Amino acid sequence: MQFNFRCPTRIFFGQQCIDKYSGELAPLGKKALIVTGGSSSQRNGSLADMLAALNRQGIQAEVFQEVEQNPGLATVYRGGQRAREMGADFIIGIGGGSPLDAAKAVAVLAVNQVSRQELMARQWTNEPLPVVAVPTTAGTGSEVTPYAILTVEWAETKMSIAGEKLFPVLAFLDARYMLNLPWEITVNTAVDALSHSVEGFINRRATPLTDLLALESIAILGRVLTRCKPADLSLAEREELLYASLLAGLVIAQTATGVIHALGYPLTYFKGLPHGLANGVIMKASLEFMAQAAPERVQQVVKALGCSNLSQVGEFLNKMLAPVDFRLTAEEAAKFATKTLSAKNLANCPAAPAEQDIYQILKDSRLL
Repeated sequence: MQFNFRCPTRIFFGQQCIDKYSGELAPLGKKALIVTGGSSSQRNGSLADMLAALNRQGIQAEVFQEVEQNPGLATVYRGGQRAREMGADFIIGIGGGSPLDAAKAVAVLAVNQVSRQELMARQWTNEPLPVVAVPTTAGTGSEVTPYAILTVEWAETKMSIAGEKLFPVLAFLDARYMLNLPWEITVNTAVDALSHSVEGFINRRATPLTDLLALESIAILGRVLTRCKPADLSLAEREELLYASLLAGLVIAQTATGVIHALGYPLTYFKGLPHGLANGVIMKASLEFMAQAAPERVQQVVKALGCSNLSQVGEFLNKMLAPVDFRLTAEEAAKFATKTLSAKNLANCPAAPAEQDIYQILKDSRLL
């Protein structure tokens, strides 16, 4: 048995963990730029908790509150300029996957004045500033990954930058910040986490350790999402979802993703589907494709979810997710296939899909 596993992030999990462990922020410096979205971090209390913690440690903070869903390059370049102007020592990302990923890119741009092409090609010389991550959704796992996913207009898709130094140095996970999340966001982000664990388990780079994490994550998500009441999720259920998302992030930090993400990105970029919903819509059909090369692995996923077969997996997903009522044109389908087949993460699949496989996944997902 041979494998390697790397996660340098110090993880603090539990209620009021920012307050309890605020002293961990002090060694990072005296000035911090907080990268977040429009207002959610204010409403859920995470921003106030972090500002109070920084104040106790004598750390000056400024807030960059401009991150949109699926952040683009223009946004992170503005954030990088803001960080340079204030002389930030470290960056704090607060929010869902979008602010956390944006924070990582801002950490690069704070100390590297490079072109957009150079950024996406990872052609920078100075190490990024340290990043602290505070997730306020349970889905992306970005708090423990070395990836920053950005929307790139010239490529007409989402692309990632990656590197050892993009792992956050600290992550504070407090499910209280998710108590008032709408069901739609809750389930979409949970399905994103599910796709991470599924793709990390059915993956050429999977190891015995990532398998343990992935199956535990899948089992938790299946159990919680089946039993929970959409109108009233308890704090304990929120904590379970957050923990499952964390495990899924640890998985893809080692394995990366596969065909679900490769095809999900065009659905988000061109059709505006939330990332988790895009992945969920094609998950069952993607598993049917994966079963051709890895039938035992797919069956383990089905069992971990608490299902008997892939039909039940499809029913499980359809019950939770909002319906998608569009159909792709022939031109759109051709573009989606081209975009998907050019994705580097297809190399992680047990068998890389051909063009006809992408069309079949779209057809079986009722998108054609």
